[in-house]
Amino acid sequence: MALNNTYEARLVQQETALGAGLQVLLLALLGSAIGLGPAGWLTGLAFAIATWAVLSRALHRSGSKSFGPANRVTLGRATLVGGVTALVADSFVSSPPITLFVGLAAVALILDGVDGKVARRTGTCSKLGARFDMEVDAFLILVLSVYVSMSLGPWVLLIGGMRYAFVAAARALPWLNAPLPPSTARKTVAALQGILLLLAASGYLPLAATQAVAALALGTLVWSFGRDILWLYRTSRPRTAPVASLASVEQQLRALVPESVSR
Repeated sequence: MALNNTYEARLVQQETALGAGLQVLLLALLGSAIGLGPAGWLTGLAFAIATWAVLSRALHRSGSKSFGPANRVTLGRATLVGGVTALVADSFVSSPPITLFVGLAAVALILDGVDGKVARRTGTCSKLGARFDMEVDAFLILVLSVYVSMSLGPWVLLIGGMRYAFVAAARALPWLNAPLPPSTARKTVAALQGILLLLAASGYLPLAATQAVAALALGTLVWSFGRDILWLYRTSRPRTAPVASLASVEQQLRALVPESVSR
């Protein structure tokens, strides 16, 4: 049994290493196709190493015996997000081919609806898989907001940074970590962020329309986070103990004072 567990654990770790290898292969293809610069290469490699390290640690801590088909889809999405990240890093020096950029990001967004369906159909839903999927989504939105901010201004970074600011705030305010009820509106807003940011990044729209699209993304996200934070504040925030009444205080004092002294 121990040998089987060790063998299964090795297979899981090999799949994460394979993901890192596919990331390097994608970077090589991008390099040969468009001449990916040093910034893109370094950023893409850093993304591959970080993804492998974090995912391997999470799998080890969860004790997963199988990587699962849904996680393989998410890992493929992460590979595409790594390619988009490399292109964005390289865009500070030279603009990437917009068709290639939009294509990679679009496929990553489309696959976002695939891994969840695969998990449900194969009965392999897990907290780790859901967290992995969420982190890939959040990072793609962050990267797209960085790219759009180069043309529209730093205010667009609020879109990609809001989720990470919420996580940081939850460290200081633990009540923000309470579970939220399922919400179709929350899921819709989250899905819209990538679509709207990709549309803004495509360059297909006039400047005014691009600004409006990005503003719509930010506005809906602020509404969604504000709605959830207000719900958590009302339901999960620690309540202060009620002030004791004067009568109860008097009774406690009488119990503490010896009878002889009171006389």
